[in-house]
Amino acid sequence: MLAIDTNVIVRYLTNDHPEQSERARRLIDGQQVFAPVTVILQTEWVLRSAYGYGQADIVRALRKFGGLPTVEIEDAPVVASALDLVEAGVDFADALHLGKSADCTGFVTFDRNFVKAARAAGFENVREA
Repeated sequence: MLAIDTNVIVRYLTNDHPEQSERARRLIDGQQVFAPVTVILQTEWVLRSAYGYGQADIVRALRKFGGLPTVEIEDAPVVASALDLVEAGVDFADALHLGKSADCTGFVTFDRNFVKAARAAGFENVREA
């Protein structure tokens, strides 16, 4: 299985570069590929900050991408849960932090907005440091 980078996924999703987007499409549609969680995190950031995608569009794009038969996403259940939390108002990176630390007794941060959003989503064990 071949691991892919953020730029390959972005080209696939945005179709913004004629040559590279076509190469990304052939690559991803033509063989099994692996996307690490870090690549998915960076893809969300690029779509949001560089392309101006809204959260709903990002969630939809990442879910569609993750559902492709040739795509394996590292910790797919954690990523899926994080996308659910984004829809509940939690930042994607923060949602991944929560998912990756699910076996811990709690989560502390100085980010008050994270605490507020996480608690609103049902994570009472998130608190300010």
